[in-house]
Amino acid sequence: MRRFAAILFWLCSAVLAATAASTPAGAEATVQPSEWNLYKARFLDPAGRIVDNANGNISHSEGQGYGLLLSYLADDRGDFDRIWSFTRTEMLVRNDGLAAWKWDPLAKPHVSDTNNATDGDLLMAYSLSLAGAAWHRPDLTSAASAMAIAILASDVERAGGLLLLKPGSVGFGAKDRKDGPVVNPSYWVFEAFPVLAAQVPDQTWSRLDEDGRKLIATAMGIGKAGLPPDWVSLRAKPSTAGDLSNDFGYNALRVPLYLLRSGNADGSLLRTLRQRMADEDGNLLVVDISSGEKREALSDPGYRIIPALIACALDGRKLADDLKSFSPTDYYPSTLHLLALSYARRRHAECL
Repeated sequence: MRRFAAILFWLCSAVLAATAASTPAGAEATVQPSEWNLYKARFLDPAGRIVDNANGNISHSEGQGYGLLLSYLADDRGDFDRIWSFTRTEMLVRNDGLAAWKWDPLAKPHVSDTNNATDGDLLMAYSLSLAGAAWHRPDLTSAASAMAIAILASDVERAGGLLLLKPGSVGFGAKDRKDGPVVNPSYWVFEAFPVLAAQVPDQTWSRLDEDGRKLIATAMGIGKAGLPPDWVSLRAKPSTAGDLSNDFGYNALRVPLYLLRSGNADGSLLRTLRQRMADEDGNLLVVDISSGEKREALSDPGYRIIPALIACALDGRKLADDLKSFSPTDYYPSTLHLLALSYARRRHAECL
């Protein structure tokens, strides 16, 4: 039965990939050129690196992956190639086909920590696969396959009956930490799994999808907040990894966005997340997992659009005017804002 389910998953994935490949990217350009121009003027430097302006102007594999995805969604092939060229030459310095997670303009050498970040690797492989199919680019397709194979080889671990994504190839496993394995629920980029399953057929992708959803539901029961933590220890029963974070915070806040963008989300779970992650003014909350105490209210449109997008998807509620228009602020909320708008245009135009 499990083998049959895996085969069925691959067949469905192949249909999705074929659809993406037969649809010109321009017809799917759900990030408007004007928006992408504003974004890249603020965050894309001439060398092709996405600059995290709120984090010492470093670049990281997550940002490069987001840059590839957004430039694909904007159908900007030149910028896609520029971002990929920098990533390939400056960050793919490991010997396993994955990217070093951090590039620091002030450090010598610029890559001082060669550990990878699995969400960045997933975003890159996913974007390369989409672009390679849509733009008929075998070079991008080949690069996507190589990175997908590397993810399966280095970033997957079994624990407690679940198939887990390690946040990086080293430092988070059962043998690396006293509270290990430690995972980050927001590293599950659910929309990537069926595309990568079509690229590199393996039942691991479907298990990661299924077990990631289970993990999020389980993690919501860890503390009084009823929200998934940024970091989860699975050494015994699930708990927060306290030296990393005790909050539903800047990592976990993108979990519902990824669930929505996957097109296969539990409406009841999403409704619960929306009720607990936002205040009455629609601001997104940073919450202490154990106590349920609200630590911070985030009013940037790129954060506020996430609970608003859940209301749009579940109840058809229109987005507020300031959420429907894009003006860049900091790298991270601006990125989330464009991903949310892209999803709304593709799936819920009635909310715009």
